[in-house]
Amino acid sequence: MSETPSNPQLVLSHPCQLGEGPVWDENTQTLYWVDILAGTIHSWNSVTHQHMHWETKDLIGAVAVCTDGRLLAALQNGLLIFNQETGEKQWLSGPEPNQPSNRFNDGKCDPKGRFWIGSMCVHETTGAGSLYQFTLAGGLQQKIPGITISNGLAWSLDHRTMYFIDTPTYEVWAFDFDLETGSIGNKRVVITIPQSEGYPDGMTIDSEGMLWIAHWDGWQVARWDPNTGNKLHSIHLPVARVTSCCFGGRDWNDLYITTAGTGLSAEAHQEQPLAGCLFVVKNSGYKGFAFTPFQV
Repeated sequence: MSETPSNPQLVLSHPCQLGEGPVWDENTQTLYWVDILAGTIHSWNSVTHQHMHWETKDLIGAVAVCTDGRLLAALQNGLLIFNQETGEKQWLSGPEPNQPSNRFNDGKCDPKGRFWIGSMCVHETTGAGSLYQFTLAGGLQQKIPGITISNGLAWSLDHRTMYFIDTPTYEVWAFDFDLETGSIGNKRVVITIPQSEGYPDGMTIDSEGMLWIAHWDGWQVARWDPNTGNKLHSIHLPVARVTSCCFGGRDWNDLYITTAGTGLSAEAHQEQPLAGCLFVVKNSGYKGFAFTPFQV
């Protein structure tokens, strides 16, 4: 297992309270991510280096790029399609009307363009959330109930396995996945994170089928083998609360990493002045591949 302590570079000095959910738009060479607690959508264009942000006035869990270039956004009050050019919002679906304390957390599109999004209680009540699948035709469908902090999602290279993280379990679960129907089954644990490594948070997959997991309170993003459960590689960050990661860049070999500063003591903030900032590992030595956009 190797470690590269000095590799990550600061992309922006703008700190998020709870930066999360990075997704790369290859058409515009733009990274999108969210600040959950601030209710803000962020973008950073790697060509122009322009940073933009939009206030949603709501807690926001994740965004996905749509086939027409707009964004699908998961807010506490529901899912909507957001036009970055005009600011227009098209509301699609409410989350859990019988659970007003719940909000959406991490979300991602599967290889067929269906949006998977998890919910959780703002008080982190055990088992209060669920994992859902969303399409315009089928609406919001519950797939896994009893989730506490719904987080990382990824699909295997052959599209036959879905990986998922419920953070407090310290586990990565695998499910048999049917690409055509979006159905899942045969849950099993493929990775168990030692508690000393921090909580598993957001996740992505590389072109070799290995999982990259952000470790909350673990100061790292680590590469794990879902076939053996072994940790293969670690990238140390100058901040403890590492939240998620995704590959981007023209060759898909830049690893973008989001972080958080929420909940840190005043002393910890002094020790971690970059907490909440966006980082990148340029030419990481590994590659990702194109995200499937949400079908509209």
